[in-house]
Amino acid sequence: MSAERAARGPLSRALRVAGWNAALILGGLALIAAAGEAWLRLTSPSFVSSSPSRFVPGVGVLYEPHGEVRYTNHLDFWTTQRVNGLGFLDREPPDPARAAASCHVVLIGDSFVAGREVAIAGKSHSRLEALAAAEAPELDVTASAFGYPGTAQANQLPYYDRHVRPLRPNLVVLVFYKDDFAGNSAVLSALYGDRDPARMPFAYPERGEDGGVRLRPPHPGYRAGAIRAGGWREAAASTLTGRSLLARWLDGKRRALFPGRPDSLAGRAEALSRRPGYAWIADGWRPPPDWTGWMILADPPPLFAEALDFTEWSLAQFQRRAERDGAALAILSVHHMGGADTPESVVLRDMADEVGIPVISQHDWIARAGGRLEDATFRHDIHWNAQGHRWAAEAILDWLRRRPEVCEDAA
Repeated sequence: MSAERAARGPLSRALRVAGWNAALILGGLALIAAAGEAWLRLTSPSFVSSSPSRFVPGVGVLYEPHGEVRYTNHLDFWTTQRVNGLGFLDREPPDPARAAASCHVVLIGDSFVAGREVAIAGKSHSRLEALAAAEAPELDVTASAFGYPGTAQANQLPYYDRHVRPLRPNLVVLVFYKDDFAGNSAVLSALYGDRDPARMPFAYPERGEDGGVRLRPPHPGYRAGAIRAGGWREAAASTLTGRSLLARWLDGKRRALFPGRPDSLAGRAEALSRRPGYAWIADGWRPPPDWTGWMILADPPPLFAEALDFTEWSLAQFQRRAERDGAALAILSVHHMGGADTPESVVLRDMADEVGIPVISQHDWIARAGGRLEDATFRHDIHWNAQGHRWAAEAILDWLRRRPEVCEDAA
């Protein structure tokens, strides 16, 4: 036996051992994955999310009227709901005469109001109606809700103009989540959703050459023009989660643990800034860990400063409409906004004070009720569970009971 062959002997054996170990490890992982997939398919509902929608000129994207919305995160909830005739996840709108004769309360908001995670009877406006009937029947409260995921106050102004005003509500409650600061900006919303900011599915404020602000209508061609289309990794992940329950379960865990994608936002911002007319968004760009991290800055970059301006403008537009129509207006600050000293709460209260809108803090209500904030949401999802919706309803009812004149004015 030559010295060379003798030297290769131990190396060959080591490589064979390593190969067998790798094969055993990969085989074990494959068996675990197969067992996990089989277990989930046996124990989980056979359920695929679907949200049929349509584009309504002047309003934007809503659910298909009388369609069926199925929604799950494959971890906490599996819901099926029927859309009403207006395109919202609520009961059919009340008769205008009945609404006008009662103390009618309207909730307007995003996914917290849409409440895809719970049945309609368990949503905040339904709970408000039931609680008021039991605890304050003299108020004669009726309620309805107009919410669609991914919207903010500017996007929701058409809801008021087209659907809420005819109901002559006594009280309009804007449900405000911290993402709304950015959501009132077409550019920031486009960065988050990888859309063309000039072709958005909802109405957005825009500043004219004279410096004035107007509401730009939604664009019917909103499906075209991504800023930076996803690569093969995104395509592969989408295919895998579309076919495997285990992949969906793991993806749900990943999203719960790592919800932010600052790297994606920065990449889209850089790509968008190269387009004509958008170079200004690169001025001072610093991708935050979340949408409100930039509010702690004393001098935010122009893009974020504009988002704040548009948010205050949108609140003022709601206030003008409410004053014109004789309705009270309030903001329900979702508990994720935190207590009175958090940056987002300070900014919101300053804006609300400036335009004369009272703020109802769900965070403070939960604290007064002796509850735990984490009990208001699902384990793997930021949205309200049944308890969260109940606490929102209780906070609104408490505010209303301390201001009975809101109901008396419309009598």
